[in-house]
Formats: sequence, structure tokens, C-alpha cells
Amino acid sequence: MQTWGEPTNSSQAALDSNPGRWSCNSMDMLEALKSLSVFFTENSLRTRRNLRGDIERRSLSINEEFVRVFKEVKEELESVHEDVQAMSACCQDMTSRLKLAKKQTQDLVTKTTKLQSENQRLEIRAEVANAFLSKFQLNADEMNILRGPREGPITEEFFKALGKVKLIHNDVKVLLRTNQQTAGLEIMEQMALLQETSYEKLYRWAQAECRTRTQETCDISPAQTQAMEALQDRPVLYNYILDELGTARRSAVVRGFIDALTRGGPGGTPRPIEMHSHDPLRYVGDMLAWLHQAAASEKEHLEALLKLVTMQGVEENIQQVVGHITEGVCRPLKVRIEQVIVAEPGAVLLYKLSNLLKFYHHTISGIVGNCAATLLITIEEMHVLSKKMFFNSLGLHASKLMDKVELPPPDLGPTSALNHTLSLLREVLSSHDSSVVPMDARQADFVQVLSCIMDPLLQLCTVSASNLHTADMATYMVNSLHMMKTTLALFEFTDKRLEMLQFQIEAHLDTLINEQASFVLTRAGLSYIYNNVQQHKPEQGPLSSLVNMDGGSLKVAMVQFDRYLSSPDSLLMPQLNFILSGTLKEKIFKRSTELVCRAYNDIYIAVMNPVNEYKEPTTILQRSPQQVQSLLS
Repeated sequence: MQTWGEPTNSSQAALDSNPGRWSCNSMDMLEALKSLSVFFTENSLRTRRNLRGDIERRSLSINEEFVRVFKEVKEELESVHEDVQAMSACCQDMTSRLKLAKKQTQDLVTKTTKLQSENQRLEIRAEVANAFLSKFQLNADEMNILRGPREGPITEEFFKALGKVKLIHNDVKVLLRTNQQTAGLEIMEQMALLQETSYEKLYRWAQAECRTRTQETCDISPAQTQAMEALQDRPVLYNYILDELGTARRSAVVRGFIDALTRGGPGGTPRPIEMHSHDPLRYVGDMLAWLHQAAASEKEHLEALLKLVTMQGVEENIQQVVGHITEGVCRPLKVRIEQVIVAEPGAVLLYKLSNLLKFYHHTISGIVGNCAATLLITIEEMHVLSKKMFFNSLGLHASKLMDKVELPPPDLGPTSALNHTLSLLREVLSSHDSSVVPMDARQADFVQVLSCIMDPLLQLCTVSASNLHTADMATYMVNSLHMMKTTLALFEFTDKRLEMLQFQIEAHLDTLINEQASFVLTRAGLSYIYNNVQQHKPEQGPLSSLVNMDGGSLKVAMVQFDRYLSSPDSLLMPQLNFILSGTLKEKIFKRSTELVCRAYNDIYIAVMNPVNEYKEPTTILQRSPQQVQSLLS
């Protein structure tokens, strides 16, 4: 059986013979086959024979369904047409009635239009009037707030109303440049009276608030800050309020300072400052620290009070008020510090007190500024007094040193007076290095301190060594100067002093070097020979003709010199064993050895010179200068 859709041989041949025709009708053929596949489900001989009838019955059924649906659409359209006809008739009737009503109400419409235009003009004028009143007048509530009783509280609404009055007073100047000058003058006068009344009320309230700020803690409310912002337009009232607050806070600070001295903190913690009066440095430091904290707190309060003020000179105002507040504590502070200083606690402690006062003067000046604050003047006076007492103490110490000059000890080391004074100097310079005084002031103090101590010490050492022999004096001076140098080398700003001490040490080292060289030459038997070589003149004849300068004598001396060459360390001056610095001792030994080598070189040249008539000089001096230098190096 051939399935539906499979081409027969004859149809296939027809397609092959006419491909163009097939391509033209291919789309229609496919659509037809798709429609046929809906109801033609079985490909049999019977169904193929009845295919035409099935197609015609199906087409008839479709047409009948179309007729039925189209009939319903026609009926709906007829219904819509009837409704449209009815609506058209109704609209025509309404149009006729409206035309008739329009003719009858023409006069009423005209009058209504005129009334609406007039109403619109009146509304515009009312809006202008309301805007004018809103801009240049206060409402009833604002008037009541500003004209309320003087003892009443100041609220946020008060500042808003006052700000509006100020704004109106400034804006009304515009009216004076127009035709409304009369209204402008009246409004300006009214606002000026309101301003004066408001500022007086605000001043009374702020004054009362400031007078209550006498407690240890001072809380600045936002209302007070706004009040000062408003009062800056009245500089006289503004300054009066600052004076009132300064007076109130001054009594509070004085009372707090006395309580801190005698009663301590709440519950006894911290303890009263007077409890530490036996420790002068802590006692003074605690008082100054309390004042520094109090001044900083008062400045913070004033900054909070004036943070909204925009006028110039606010910082100067704050500094002046802080200076006035802290003025009350100056008298008790000065009395107590004077008692500490006059008690003469010692040079080191006086110097520490001087640095402490200088530090707090510098620190507190950052709070109260560079104005002539009484507190700063008091601290500066105490600083000058302590510094004066310190230098008096140093001068007294130096005078005591010179009253009874101590002789050098047997070991030629520093005397006990020198050690004690250098210990005092170390303590002073250590406290100076640890101070927080500015660099310039510290350097100036350093120079003055060194002058007061080092100059008397140098004089003391010179006088103490005046009766010693040359080598002993040089050894004692080297030890003393070396001790001074090692003490100063640990501190800053001592370069010039160290350089001066080094020059003096070098001078005394040269003395010891010459003494050591002379000692070696004498013990090695070359001193007499070297002196004759140095002093020999040609007119005296050959060098060998001098007494004890013949070849035999020189050979005997060279035997003794050879013993020195075998053990150079055996010929050391006793004073060199007292040198405290191993480096200096080594330096003396090295440079004195160079002098010995130089002396041997001069002797060698003289002996080898034929003019001096030494027979077989190489047997007299068997070692060359280079060999001697090599042995001694």
C-alpha cells in the first residue's frame, strides 16, 4: 500500500520533467496538505474515493458557521446604529437648549466675569499685604515673647523672634529708597524699640545666668551661647557679660585652688597639695599643674560660650577673661613658691624648680596668650627668683672651693672637691637635658651654668697644682681636665667647653711627653750624648774630641740603650701610672717614643758624619734609626 504523501512514479516523473512548476506551487501545496492532514487520517482506497465528498462537506460546514457568526455581528451593528441615532438626537436637543440658555444668561455671565476679575485683583492685593506684614511685622506670639517679663526664661523662640526683628530692621532700608519712606521710617523706629527692649531683657537674663556660675563645674547652655551671639551687636553689653562671667569664675577658681591645697579632691582623692610640701619639686609642680588645668578648663568654657560669635577679637577676649579669672590665685601661689625658694633646698633642686616654672610659663602662655596676664607675671617673677637663687648657690659653692684649696692626692687624681663639684654639675645638666624648656632658653642657661662652675674649677685645679713638680703637675692637670671633659661630653651645648678643655689637655700632654722622653734618654744613657750633639758647634772641633764623647764612651752608652730596646716598658715615669685614661697614657708613650727615635736619629747622623772623626762608626752604633724605630713601635 502506498502511504499518503509518497509520490507515485508517474508524479515523480512529472516533477522531474517540470521542476519550475513545482517550485511555484510548492507553498500552496504545503498549506493544502497541512489542512488535509487535520481530517484525513487514514490513507485507504475507500477514503481516497470519498475524499472529494469529505472536502465539500467540510467546506459547507465552515461556510454555515461563518454565516451564523456574521449574522450575530450584523445584529450587534444594527443595535449600535440605533443607539448612535438616539445619542445624536439627544445631543441636538441639548445643543438647542444650551443656545437658548446662553442667550438668556448673557448678562449674568458678563457680571460674573467682572466680579471674578475684581476678586482676583483683591486676592493679589491681599497676598501683597500679607507678604508685606509677614516680612516687616511680627505676629502676636512673637510680640508677646519679646515684650514678656524681664525675669522670664529665654527660649529658642525668643532668639528666632529677635533674629526676625534684626532682619526686618535691615530689610526696611529698602523702603527708604522707594515712595514708602513714611512706612519705612515707622517700621524702622518700631523695630529699633523692640530691639532695645529685647537686648535689655537678654542682657538681664545672661547677667543672672553668669552670676550663678560660681560652682566648680561650669556648664554652658546653648541658650547662653546664642545670647552671646546676639549680644555681639551691642559691644558694651557683650563686654559686661564677659566681665560678670569672669568675676564669677574667678571666685570659683580661687575657692577651688584653696580647696585643692588644703582639702584635696572629693572624698580626699587626690590628696591635698599641702601634704607634699616636704617635696618642693612635687609641691610646686602640683600647684602649677592644677592651675594649668584650671586655665585650660576656663578657656574651654569661654570657647563654648563664644563659639557662635563672629566679631573680631574673640580670641583676645577669651585670653583677657582667662587672665582675669586666674588673677585671684596669684597671691597664694606666689607666697607658697617664695617659701620654697627662700628655704634654699639646694642648687640642683633650685635649678629644677627654675626649669619647671619656665615650662609652665611657656605652657600657660599658650592658653592666656602673650597678654600681660597677672598669672604669667607671677610665674615669671618666681622663675627669675629661683634662677637667681640657683646661681647664688653656685657662686657660694665656688667661693667655698677657693676659700680652702685642697691639695692633690698622692695618686695625682681629681680631688674630692673636684669630684663633688662635677657630681653637682652632672645633676644640674641632667635635669637641664630632661627639661622641656625651649631650645634657645636651654642653651643660654647652659652657657651661664658652665661659666659659674667650670671657671672656678679650672682656677681651683691651677692653684692646687701650683706647688707640684712639672711632671706631677702635668699628670694632676691631665687627670682633672680629663674628668671634666668626660663629664661634659655626655651633654649638649658643650662643644666650646670641650674644645677648650682639649687644648689644655694637649698642652699638659706635651709636657708629659717631653718629660717621659727625657726620662728615657737619661735612663738609657743617651741624655748626655744627645745634649752634646745638639749643642756642638763646628769651631769646637770634632765631636769625638769632647769629654765622654769618644767611641768607647759611646759604646758603653749603647749597651745601656740596648737594654732599653729589649724592654721599652721598663722605662716609664712613675707619674704615667697615675694617668686615669688609658688612651692618653698610650698617646704619651707613643709620642715620647717618637722623640726618643728622633734623638737617636740625630746622634746616628752625627756619629756617621766623617767630620766628627769616629773610627769605624758602624761598630759604635750598630743599629740604624729604622731598626730602632721598628723595635720601639
